[in-house]
Amino acid sequence: MKSTNTRQNSRQFEHEEALKRAEEAVQAGAARAAQDPFRLRYHLMAPSGWMNDPNGLIHYKGEYHAFYQHFPFGDYQGPMYWGHAVSRDLVRWEHRPVALAPTEPYEFGSPEGGCGCWSGSAVEHEGQMVLFYTAHVDGRTPEEVQAMATSEDGIRFVKHPAPVIQGSPDGECFGFRDPKVWEHEGRWYMVVGSGKNGRGRALLYESANLVDWSYRGVAAESDGTQGDMWECPDLFPLGGKYVLIVSPMNMDGVKNLYMIGEMDFATGRFTPESSGIIDNGPDFYAAQTMRDSSGRRILIAWMDMWGSRLIKTGRAWYGAMTLARELQLTEDGRLASRPVEELVTLRGQEIAKLDNGLRLQPGEERTWLLPPAFEWQADIDLSATEAQELRIVIAGASEELSDAKSVKNSRSVTEERTKIRWLAAQRRIELNRDEAGIGDPGVYVSDLPASAAARLSLRLFSDHSSVELFVNDGDRVLTSRIYPLASGRRLALQALGGTLVFKAMRLWHMDGLEAKE
Repeated sequence: MKSTNTRQNSRQFEHEEALKRAEEAVQAGAARAAQDPFRLRYHLMAPSGWMNDPNGLIHYKGEYHAFYQHFPFGDYQGPMYWGHAVSRDLVRWEHRPVALAPTEPYEFGSPEGGCGCWSGSAVEHEGQMVLFYTAHVDGRTPEEVQAMATSEDGIRFVKHPAPVIQGSPDGECFGFRDPKVWEHEGRWYMVVGSGKNGRGRALLYESANLVDWSYRGVAAESDGTQGDMWECPDLFPLGGKYVLIVSPMNMDGVKNLYMIGEMDFATGRFTPESSGIIDNGPDFYAAQTMRDSSGRRILIAWMDMWGSRLIKTGRAWYGAMTLARELQLTEDGRLASRPVEELVTLRGQEIAKLDNGLRLQPGEERTWLLPPAFEWQADIDLSATEAQELRIVIAGASEELSDAKSVKNSRSVTEERTKIRWLAAQRRIELNRDEAGIGDPGVYVSDLPASAAARLSLRLFSDHSSVELFVNDGDRVLTSRIYPLASGRRLALQALGGTLVFKAMRLWHMDGLEAKE
């Protein structure tokens, strides 16, 4: 027993030393990262280093905790650590020390290969915070196992002596990672992402104590068109149904997916009744949810994408999270995600307020000069609108923020522009970033449901190098990174094919973070 304790103490010491080195690296790069003009102002990012998937989202002892995939030593993907931040309002995040470092033989291999403490989740049990994560080493047998760590304070974590699941139930599967754990009627359940025979899968496990897990089988599987491996599965109750969200690999044009249906815990099977896309933009991946103390189901995703033209080149950081979003089921059975209500506390200077309506004549353009961080909100009166198209352009501008105002037909701008179009006849929203800056080009489309024929509400958040557009309270969403070189912005609106009538329109500088810190 003494030798076992000595060995465990030695491993914990090694882990804590690795965490210290990681934290020193993060702090060393923070000042340089903070000076980068592409840094976002009101989104969660690592102080420096690489960031990808959100992990371990949990509301614990009065605070929201967001962990994330992290490489502290560079702005590129390396052996994975878990970064950590906390918030009381899902808006203002404070960084905490790096939570997990790869130090076990099943976590760390060659730095040139994939390895580390990969994605996972968090639960609270008997006052402790318990993390579950995939330990991965390229070429090891098994390559992926599910591991656990516990904490009394949500800051310092002690790893379980061995993986709690030693390998996949089928050695021929494609992937075995990203455990999401939750409690149901006194039992613990876990879904793990996998794939077999070209079909993505969510594998189900059950436990009474979080340590000893029994394999229950395949909870859900692709229909043959939904990707060959499902990363980051998350299964949760919402509005009287169960929702499964996944990040499918090798599904043409689709990087996120939801399914709504019924979960039978007796058989361990989830039966989907409908499916859809959470976010139609190019930069939304690895979404994870948590339930907070008020019962809301909150979602956060990685606001970047594998295969993108990585804008790093010595910037000392890479990666950001989406705004926190509340999930709801619509009356006609779709999954909607709208910005959490706490975001209104970030509104600063009100640049425009038009509660008595704004009429755009055909071909007329109205322009507002803006800071790089803003929110725009508009309700369009479709009953009085004859226009067939609304064009919304976020363009680079040479004017300073002190000149913020509404002007007509301004041309003092750069050629950089992110273009959004509402097309009435096609009932469609398009986001075009072909001219948005130095990032990846592309046009992204979201077809609107029949209910959008009677109502059109738009809410647009931009934050230096990001755009998030919410249509009709999050019934449709498009998220994109953009990398404009101009320091200023302008927002231009133009109607085509007839008059367009706004019921209301408002525009804010999102500087409340500075005001309230």
